[in-house]
Amino acid sequence: MLSPEEARAQVRRRLEARWHRLLTKAEPWSPQVPLGSSGLRGRTLAAQWPQVHAWALRWVDAERALPPGVRLVRREDVRVHGTVQPLPALLEVADLDAAAALAGEEWPARLRAAQARLALLRAQLPALRDRPCEPADLASLLRALERRDDLHVARLLRAAHWLTLHPTSGISARQVPVEGLGTKWLELHAGDLRRLLGREELGLVHTRPRRVHLTYLDPGHRAAGRRRHDVVTEGDVETLAYRPRVVVVCENRENAQGFAPVPGGVAVEGDGNGPGLLADLAWVREARPLWYWGDLDARGFEILHGYRAAGLPARSLLMDLATFERWQHLGVSHDERGAEIRPRTARDLPLLETPERGLYRGLCSPDWNRPRRLEQEYVQVAEAAALVLSSLDALEQ
Repeated sequence: MLSPEEARAQVRRRLEARWHRLLTKAEPWSPQVPLGSSGLRGRTLAAQWPQVHAWALRWVDAERALPPGVRLVRREDVRVHGTVQPLPALLEVADLDAAAALAGEEWPARLRAAQARLALLRAQLPALRDRPCEPADLASLLRALERRDDLHVARLLRAAHWLTLHPTSGISARQVPVEGLGTKWLELHAGDLRRLLGREELGLVHTRPRRVHLTYLDPGHRAAGRRRHDVVTEGDVETLAYRPRVVVVCENRENAQGFAPVPGGVAVEGDGNGPGLLADLAWVREARPLWYWGDLDARGFEILHGYRAAGLPARSLLMDLATFERWQHLGVSHDERGAEIRPRTARDLPLLETPERGLYRGLCSPDWNRPRRLEQEYVQVAEAAALVLSSLDALEQ
């Protein structure tokens, strides 16, 4: 049976996980919060009556403090020791405003801010998009922008309007002439702009070629005293020291540069966004195996899915529940700026394997009671190298 505090906590969890979808009508609001008394009848109820009665009295006190729009509904069919005893059955929470009032803490102000942001987006989006913004898409946008302040959103909208008016400008992100942006601002927040405009591309040119930094892992190559590190530049002639048999993509630079020797191997430094230039390199596409080793957080699994969606046969390296449990004492629930890593709506990632998808959804869930991020740096490189080498032995057998 839910106590008043537990019922309030359940409403908070529901809001945390789904407020953006409920606010945009991407899914309907469910007004009922069952309190857990539906199965109490007859002898079972009589045997537990002292505890049940104390629980019901707590709800009598709590009922007086319920906010407008929240109503306690009782069962009227309960008889104990020959008398009718109305029992709390459920809370009826009329709408999101009532839910925020019941949840308390920051929720009333947070919901008001989200409602104002939603009204602004609905007013602006018709002029920015070629197609209507579906409720689910609008919900995703609203959640993505929640942590952004009003000044940031105002800049986004100014940039989005300029890009809408100049779809093929022929200039780079640093050259977009929008007041108040700064030359690097648009590059840093291109993801927010793509989400706002509903586009995969912003119509800007890349004046700087993409690059891939790599470390040679082959022990024979190293023993010969040849160069250990290299770079591949988009559009340039490729002059790798050897055609790699094994490719390990490491999101952490130190792990890539310090990876143990692997016959025929190279370690590539990821950029934290996805495959990028790697998807266009034949020696990456042909590598067997191709490993991806990223942070154990929601973003890490989304990047892994992005590699597979780009057609790369990427296998995850040490991105499993066993690794997480072994090193979770070094995990964090705050980002590098000290902001809390909040629950998020899990995306549909069909290319993840079942265990990967289960861990990803757990990391996204409001019910996850562990650190939300285990950074790759804390997992020993020797452990990763041992797995890579053992996979090579298996392939040769």
